[in-house]
Amino acid sequence: MLDGFDAITLARAQFAFTMSFHIIFPAFSIGLASYLAVLEALWLWTGREVFINLFNYWLKIFAIAFGMGVVSGIVMSYQFGTNWAVFSDRVGPVIGPLMAYEVLTAFFLEAGFLGVMLFGLERVGHRLHFFATLMVAVGTLISAFWILSANSWMQTPAGFAINAHGQFVAADWWQVIFNPSFPYRLVHMVLAAYLTTAFVVGGVGAYHLLRRAPGEGARVMFSMAMWMAALVAPVQIFAGDQHGLNTLEHQPVKVMAMEGHFQSHPDGAPLVLFGLPDQAAGEVRYALEIPKASSLILKHAWDAPLKGLDTVPREDWPNVAVVFWAFRIMVGIGFLMLGLGLLSLWARWRGTLSTWKPLHLYALAMGPAGFVAVLAGWITTEVGRQPFTVYGLLRTADAASPLAAPAVASSLLAFIAVYFVVFGIGVVYILRLMQAPPHPGEHGPGREAPTRAAGITPASAVAASGQG
Repeated sequence: MLDGFDAITLARAQFAFTMSFHIIFPAFSIGLASYLAVLEALWLWTGREVFINLFNYWLKIFAIAFGMGVVSGIVMSYQFGTNWAVFSDRVGPVIGPLMAYEVLTAFFLEAGFLGVMLFGLERVGHRLHFFATLMVAVGTLISAFWILSANSWMQTPAGFAINAHGQFVAADWWQVIFNPSFPYRLVHMVLAAYLTTAFVVGGVGAYHLLRRAPGEGARVMFSMAMWMAALVAPVQIFAGDQHGLNTLEHQPVKVMAMEGHFQSHPDGAPLVLFGLPDQAAGEVRYALEIPKASSLILKHAWDAPLKGLDTVPREDWPNVAVVFWAFRIMVGIGFLMLGLGLLSLWARWRGTLSTWKPLHLYALAMGPAGFVAVLAGWITTEVGRQPFTVYGLLRTADAASPLAAPAVASSLLAFIAVYFVVFGIGVVYILRLMQAPPHPGEHGPGREAPTRAAGITPASAVAASGQG
C-alpha cells in the first residue's frame, strides 16, 4: 500500500500521524486542567454544589485524556532515535536538555499531584485538594512552556554554536529558550488550548440543553464556555496576527506559502482568499483576491512591497498547497469561534442563553472545532518550515536515519492499526461519558465547601457562576 514512497517521506508521515494523535490530547488537557481548577475554586468560594458536580463530571474525562496524551507522547519520543537518529545527534545537545527540563519540572509536578487530584477530595482537606488541582494545571502550562521552547528553537534557532562534530550546542541558554518566535507561539498555543476546551465544554453543555437535561449543570457549563468564547476568541485572533508578523520577520518563506504569493508584489500584494495553488506552475489558479489587502495586514500600508516565492530557490519551497489550505482552515475556524462568542453575548443580553435552540446547535457543531484548528495550525507551522528541521540550517533529508523504506512502512502501518484501535476506544469512552448529563448528586453526595470566603455576597456568587 505504501510502495513508491522513500524512507524519508514515510518517516515524516509516521511522525505526522503520531503527532496528530498526540497534540489533540495535550491541547484538551491543558485547558481542562485549568477549567477544573476554576470549578473547584468557585465551589470553595461560593459553596454551590453545581460546581463540585461539574468538577467530578469533567475530572473523569480529564483523567482519560491525560493518560492518552502521556502514552501517545512516549511513542513519539522513540522516533527521534529510530527514524531521526541524525537529527538527535546533531540537535541533541540543545533539544535534549529542554525536553529533560519538561520532565523534571512539569511531568513530575503533574504526576506528583495527579493522584491527590483524582482520588483525594474526601481523603485530604479541601484546600489541599484544590492546591493539588492547581499544581496539575500549572504543570500542564509548564509542560507547554518547555515543549514549545524546543519546537520554537527549531523554527527560529538562536543562542547556539556548532562544534567540531557538526553538533548544535548552546552558547546562550536564555537565547535558546526565549528564541524570537517562542513568546508568540506560547501565547498562541495556550489560548488555543483554552478555546479548544471551552468549545468542547460548550458543545457538551449545548447537547444537554437541547435534550433538556435536569439540573443547572448544563446551563452553568454552557454559560462559562460562552464567556470564554466571547472573551478569548478575539484575543486569540490578535495573538495570531502578532505571531504572523513575527513569522514574516523570521520565516518569510512560510508566510509566502500561507498567503499564496508565488510572485513578488512591489506595489502592494493582494490577499488571496481562496484558490488552487499550482506549485509546478508557480501560481494560484482561480484566485479570489482583495487587492493590496495582504500588504495592509502584513505591513500596515496598501502599497508596501512583499516578496514572493520567485525570490526563493525552488528546492527551499514548502508544500504550498498544504500550507495555504491549512492556514485558511485555522483562520476560518477562528472567525467561526468569534461569531459564536458574539452571538452568545447577544443571547445573554436578551436573556435567552439557555433557551435559544439555534445558538445551542451552533455550539454543538463547533464542539470539535478547536481540535481541527489546532491540527491545522500545527500543519501550517511544521509543513511551512520544510524542507528544514532546523530552519535554514539542517535539512529534513539530512536529519533522517539511514533506514530502508520497507522497515519504516511496516512500523507506520503498525502504528495506524494500533492507534485507531486503542485511541479509538478511548475517544468513544470519553464521548459516552459526555453523553451522560451532570445530574445533581450523581457524581458523589452533595458537599458543602468548608467555609465561604469573607465578603461573598449572593450577587457576587451569581456573577461567579457565569449566569449573570
